[in-house]
Amino acid sequence: MIWILVNVCRFVLAAAFIFSGFVKLIDPRGTEYKIQDYGEVFGLSAFLPQYVPLVLSVLLALFEFAMGIYMFFGTRRLRTTRLLLVFLTLVTFLTLYLAIENPIRDCGCFGDAVVLSNWQTFAKNCILWIACLVTAIQPQRMTRFISERNQWMISFYAWLYAFGLTLSNLYGLPVMDFRPYHIGADLLQLRSSATNSYETFFVMRKDGIEKEYSLEDYPDSTWTLVDTRMVMHDEEESQALHDDFVITSIQSGAEVTDSLLSCVGYKFLLVLPDIAEADDGAIDRIASLYDFCQGQEYHLWGLTAGSNEEIERWRDLTGAEYPFYRVDDVILKTMVRSNPGLILLDGSVVVNKWPSTNLPTQEELRAPLDDAEIAHPAPVKHSKKLLDLILWFVIPLLFLTLCDRLWEWRKKRTERKNIC
Repeated sequence: MIWILVNVCRFVLAAAFIFSGFVKLIDPRGTEYKIQDYGEVFGLSAFLPQYVPLVLSVLLALFEFAMGIYMFFGTRRLRTTRLLLVFLTLVTFLTLYLAIENPIRDCGCFGDAVVLSNWQTFAKNCILWIACLVTAIQPQRMTRFISERNQWMISFYAWLYAFGLTLSNLYGLPVMDFRPYHIGADLLQLRSSATNSYETFFVMRKDGIEKEYSLEDYPDSTWTLVDTRMVMHDEEESQALHDDFVITSIQSGAEVTDSLLSCVGYKFLLVLPDIAEADDGAIDRIASLYDFCQGQEYHLWGLTAGSNEEIERWRDLTGAEYPFYRVDDVILKTMVRSNPGLILLDGSVVVNKWPSTNLPTQEELRAPLDDAEIAHPAPVKHSKKLLDLILWFVIPLLFLTLCDRLWEWRKKRTERKNIC
């Protein structure tokens, strides 16, 4: 009975940490931004070097993924269970604080793949802590799937795979995009769903009496408006509203979102969340892109959260003549995990996305977009991408495990012969 309980707890922990580490490996920038949020909550942003959140993001992803693999295979059982117990104790107290104070919307433990509220995250961590305590008390009852002699092979490949996966997603864009602005998303529909996800109530006063009315039963002009109140319908729709974006003119401050997105035809959005720290190595390709847009009469708009001074500095540095608009930096970081990043729209539909390291080349921009491959990327489902990633990891592990089992079998067979 105890053996069953320990191994059930062990597999629950393995599944949770492999999944949590995997989604962080796919989107290390997302975890970096979440760590920056933590830094602001605890007043550490001013003291931490700029590169620290990214380093912590990568280390956390590697740690969680490796610990999950260790728990699954039963390698380094005593050390792994104790290390996880300490880790879960710390994060459980952290998530309790987040649940009570609610300084940020969610902890980001599963990235954008599965968004949990702070109380849901605390409950999840309590369950995992209990499971980890069970395994830490009886680690020797965890069945090994690979011999102690050869467990280094599993460890080496797990770290190698995780490191390679996170580097590839740092250099390019996340191989799986769980955010609202993925390829194929209609931004006008996204705005519409966000706008409809809340209801506005009006606090009105007449003759010293205050009453609350909805838009449907708004009273006559004899009532005076005192205040307004917005109510979210549910958590999913609240997320849609949170992810909504507003584009404003840098000159007048007027909103121009719908007018820009309603323009017919192709348009490029150059996304610069932090224009002061943007990668200037992409300047030449951006200039080529602008020349292409001028020749083909396509729009190229810059979206940034930067100040007017930072925009002018970018223009002086790059010679940019395309118009700039202002968008909240959180939305820009959600749209594309790169600084700068590039989004191609057909009308209001996202057609393609590029990081600063892989912007379209002059060869790719020779033909009108109706005839260009970059405007018609082959659709790849998340399930296909996930299957490829799993196979690249599972097949080598199965091969290593099989080699280990054969080695152990030959070893025992030889020992029996020697005894005989």
